[in-house]
Amino acid sequence: MAHTTFAHPVSRRAFALAAGWGALSVAGALAGCAGGSSEGPQGSVQGVGSAGDGATSQVIVAMNTESEPAAGFDPLVAWGCGEHVHEPLIQSTLITTDEELNFQNDLATSYACSDDGLTWTFTIRDDVVFSDGEPLTASDVAFTINGAVRSTAFEADLSMVDEAVATSDTTVELHLNKPFNALLYTLAVLGIVPEHAYDEGYGEAPIGSGRYLLERWDRGQQAIFVANPSYYGETPQMERVVVVFMDEDAALAAVQAGEVDIAFTFATHAGQSFAGYELVHYATVDSRGISLPVLPAGGTKVVEGDMTYAQGNDVTSDVAVRRAINCAIDRDAMIENVLQGYGKPAFSVSDGMPWSSDDMQVDYDPDRARDLLDEAGWVLGDDGVRERDGVRAALTVWYSSDDSVRQALTYELANQLAKIGIEVTPAGGSWDELYAHQYEDPIMWGWGSNSPIEVYALNYSSGWGNYAGYESAAIDAHLDAALAEPRVEDSYAHWQLAAWDGSDGFAPCGAATWAWIANVDHLYFKRDGLDVAAQKPHPHGHGWSLVNNVDRWSWA
Repeated sequence: MAHTTFAHPVSRRAFALAAGWGALSVAGALAGCAGGSSEGPQGSVQGVGSAGDGATSQVIVAMNTESEPAAGFDPLVAWGCGEHVHEPLIQSTLITTDEELNFQNDLATSYACSDDGLTWTFTIRDDVVFSDGEPLTASDVAFTINGAVRSTAFEADLSMVDEAVATSDTTVELHLNKPFNALLYTLAVLGIVPEHAYDEGYGEAPIGSGRYLLERWDRGQQAIFVANPSYYGETPQMERVVVVFMDEDAALAAVQAGEVDIAFTFATHAGQSFAGYELVHYATVDSRGISLPVLPAGGTKVVEGDMTYAQGNDVTSDVAVRRAINCAIDRDAMIENVLQGYGKPAFSVSDGMPWSSDDMQVDYDPDRARDLLDEAGWVLGDDGVRERDGVRAALTVWYSSDDSVRQALTYELANQLAKIGIEVTPAGGSWDELYAHQYEDPIMWGWGSNSPIEVYALNYSSGWGNYAGYESAAIDAHLDAALAEPRVEDSYAHWQLAAWDGSDGFAPCGAATWAWIANVDHLYFKRDGLDVAAQKPHPHGHGWSLVNNVDRWSWA
């Protein structure tokens, strides 16, 4: 049975769950700031960022409560490279990505990989100082990476790194135990911490070299950032950023009261309107879909040596059922009926990325779905549900009970699959409850990253996200080949072959280990006059990815 907290391989939401403090109204959250260190040049923080108040260099952003980092702003736990990846703002990174997700240098001035893929060498700037005035050197970079590798709380995966070594003040080498070029995507969000000032309390009072300083953090309420005067890059246009943490209903109330400048919302609220605000939506790689266990029921899965889960499902263990489910989903109807049009059909965890495969796409064809089930011996009963050898084609599909969109998608899925003779019983629960079923029942997951790492995690035989339980030497070989390319650009074809190589793959025409449904747009109510500049495609999860470029935001 799953327990409350897990190690990384099964707990991509562990820290987010731990951050579920009760949200206050913005007025209440900010009241304690009036006259304090967070008071801006316009006086009261209340309404900071409003163009009407003349606050042209400050903004208030409402994020959901799960966005608050439970362990503070510590990159060696989850800040920046946790479940919802984003640029860490307070700390610099070796490299970063632009709007097209091309790698760009940040601290690094150059980097290269050895021919065998086992050594990465980074040359870094010599003009960077931490916010306490101490210089940042390659030793700090090595300290950070080694600390992440050793940390039991670090949420990203750097297990392929044996050691980082500073060979000079401006050069650091990463020695790998296997080729793994996708580590670049992790390095693009791993903030560099100071070796001389890192301790257990670092997350509450972080020292960094990034664009912003953490001026104040009131747990469960808000975090306030101010521009770093020692920053080596372009001076931030938005000098102060106030982030308030609140649940969905509180965020809408804050917009209605004019207390925030931009606030997250979901498609279920897209029909509302508020004076002085517009509903905006941003493209994502944030996919919703269900896992389809491939093994028969009755097995067990042991994780981390001591956590045992039931594994297998007698219905989805038939590949014909898995392929039929993929054919029977009317993704356009899902987007229209549930997402109010704010999304697009999803066929993988990385649609539109250069490593995605066209073989993941599947047409809506309920007749084909019925034919597949007929051919596999699933006979339609008088009650409208199919059966084979005494097994009813009946599934429990789990969803997070605090997510209105996932709930609606699950109920719509039940309606659609009923048309081909598969009975779905939706089951809502907490993530603790869902994790207990993760290897035996389909779960309505949310995934998506500006990185192919999730493709690896969900589909590699020993991947920590291989909930379907499909193990394939052919898929593993393609994924290993992708990661072994010294140039990331040369890896894309291997990722695509892992999806389908003509005889094996996780695509719907192959093992069909997942049924992807919709790629959801991220929706926000934004105050008129606020320009949030060019947004990268957002990864899974509303939150910090919105403010990746907050230093370039401005008021009209």
